[in-house]
Amino acid sequence: MTALKEVRGKIASVTSTRKVTSAMQMVSAAKLRRAQDAIAGYLPYEQRLTNILEDFLKYSTDELNTSLAQNREVKRIAIVVISSNGSLCGAFNSNVIKKAEEILALYSDMPDKDILFYPIGKKISEFVVKNGHTPEGNYTAMIDKPDYETISALADELMDLFISKKIDSVALVYNHFKNAAVQQITVDHILPLIPDKKEAEKPTKAIDFIMEPNKDYLIEKLIPKVVRLKLYSALLDSVAAEHGARTTAMQIATENAGDMIQELQQKYNKARQESITRELIDIVGGAESLR
Repeated sequence: MTALKEVRGKIASVTSTRKVTSAMQMVSAAKLRRAQDAIAGYLPYEQRLTNILEDFLKYSTDELNTSLAQNREVKRIAIVVISSNGSLCGAFNSNVIKKAEEILALYSDMPDKDILFYPIGKKISEFVVKNGHTPEGNYTAMIDKPDYETISALADELMDLFISKKIDSVALVYNHFKNAAVQQITVDHILPLIPDKKEAEKPTKAIDFIMEPNKDYLIEKLIPKVVRLKLYSALLDSVAAEHGARTTAMQIATENAGDMIQELQQKYNKARQESITRELIDIVGGAESLR
């Protein structure tokens, strides 16, 4: 009876866990749909503006002359890493932390004071502190409520540091959302802005741009906007990837709980049958002894 009671307790416990994971799966799926809607409403604008700048630079015969495109020796770097605030999302956080460690290894000869960490998310903030670095700010609220104005202020701070030569490079690390089951670690060096000018893609006839008021003004306005959009796009992308990872993780957990309940139920039925058989044997044995 003790064994049967233990199995019944395990079945009840796993059943309760399955209810929790199933509810979390549904909540994460709803959040994922909202995150996908946010990306769908924003991404076309970001891609179009980025393509305009890339085409403009690609077909320009002059070298890009702007302070945000100065390619210099990296003596001081800022690393922006986006994680989640919570757990139960599979390898989502561990993958981004592993990539951050790889970047740190690349600059292992650089003093800690010359590596500026901008962690967006509680999990990466904990990693930064654990490794002896001081976060340059608290940006955990961005994960729960992505806001363009807040991320834009961070982008402006990074651009100011780059222009004033207090940093020489800005690396961005985040999870790219491919689908609910697949998140791809992405590293994007957003500063300095190096345009991809491929000779093979240049048209045989030069494109005639009509620029108002002038080229320098347009570049100085477009590049900061593109940097801000890249950061905001990465934030939305990472949030969607987090909800996708958690939806998948909770679905797997729910399915595993169901399988475990079936195994425990079979174990319970077998133990109950054995118990009944033993009781019947005892009854028959007792009856035989009375003859």
